[in-house]
Amino acid sequence: MAEGKTVTRAQLSEAVYQEVGLSRNESADLVEFVLDEIAKSLIEGETVKISSFGSFYVREKGQRVGRNPKTGEEVPILPRRVLVFRPSHVLKDRINKR
Repeated sequence: MAEGKTVTRAQLSEAVYQEVGLSRNESADLVEFVLDEIAKSLIEGETVKISSFGSFYVREKGQRVGRNPKTGEEVPILPRRVLVFRPSHVLKDRINKR
């Protein structure tokens, strides 16, 4: 895949359809189900680990003071939760063999 391209849900569904042999509707439902389960787990604060791919988890970031780059004015940045992805060594190796 060339740089700058994006893989969509429809493309994932089509790949499942081509590889697994489910119907197009069943493939789309399967992709939606998997993505929904990942999202639900992350919302609940669980780590999602996909073997040979990587781990997704939510990290809590505390409040801090930021700075507006144009004006230099200090601005409070509120606490928030951020999604983090850590690729597995297997995925890193596959990407670097390109």
